[in-house]
Amino acid sequence: MASGDLESRAGTKSRGNNTYPPTSSPYYVESKETQWTSWLVPMIVVANIAMFVVIMYVNNCPKNNFERDCVAKFLGRLSFEPLRDNPLFGPSSSTLEKLGALEWNKVVHGDQTWRLITCIWLHAGVIHLLANMLSLVFIGIRLEQQFGFVRVGLIYLLSGFGGSILSSLFIQRSISVGASGALFGLLGAMLSELLTNWTIYTNKAAALFTLVVIIVINLAVGILPHVDNFAHIGGFMSGFLLGFILLPRPQFGWLERRHLPANATVKSKYTVYQYVYWVVALVLLVLGFTVGLVMLFRGENANDKCSWCHYLSCVPTSRWKCNN
Repeated sequence: MASGDLESRAGTKSRGNNTYPPTSSPYYVESKETQWTSWLVPMIVVANIAMFVVIMYVNNCPKNNFERDCVAKFLGRLSFEPLRDNPLFGPSSSTLEKLGALEWNKVVHGDQTWRLITCIWLHAGVIHLLANMLSLVFIGIRLEQQFGFVRVGLIYLLSGFGGSILSSLFIQRSISVGASGALFGLLGAMLSELLTNWTIYTNKAAALFTLVVIIVINLAVGILPHVDNFAHIGGFMSGFLLGFILLPRPQFGWLERRHLPANATVKSKYTVYQYVYWVVALVLLVLGFTVGLVMLFRGENANDKCSWCHYLSCVPTSRWKCNN
């Protein structure tokens, strides 16, 4: 659902382990807009940590493995599964599935649509959790300070939802958990925010180049084996379109209207191209979500529609094979 979606030996796809940049940028000309206090992102971090503790409590490794191979046995029922089953220091795949992991058959044939959302609140291990939460802090807090909790919260949830849809359409034989779709959505929103607010950035080319390089590196992780890059791509595309809709900044001339003479000409709040971006992005977002959901609940496999798309998630080499 955001970093590579590493698959454990138990068959669980976890989303995490990428490095994201902070959203504060030396290339942006700061306006005098009010800065919000970030509280939603810290709350999301706390909620994910609390949920992981619940997962480990329910997992109860000592009971299910007779304490023989559990890692960190001193934690009691919170101890981790054997590393041969889960190298990320976490629970079993069956526990994750029980608590809401994304599983295609249950979503399509079991009427458990809620798994498209619940999976982004589950993590496959301590390493997975820490990587995703650190990435969220770097990206999310600054975005929330600039744009408020409503817009950032919507981007986070809808991007995670979009990542889950695309993942379900292409990967139907394993379960998936993690917030990486939502995190990639925030990264995509950073790119569209730069494009839609292009005129208020200095050193535009440097800012764009830096951000694109970071995005490419993060998405490139997805071509490694046992990685669900479709959740990354779905989240990124959703966040990219949402950024055009939710993150446009007013023109400087409009912001300074209070200090102008009464007979002065005031610029419109947004430029023409910002309105064009807004309309096009909204149409594509609604269309994409509609088509994706229709295909999903009709039980279609997107690999049948695109014979080469599996290479977006894994590229076979002499060192590894890809399980399609």
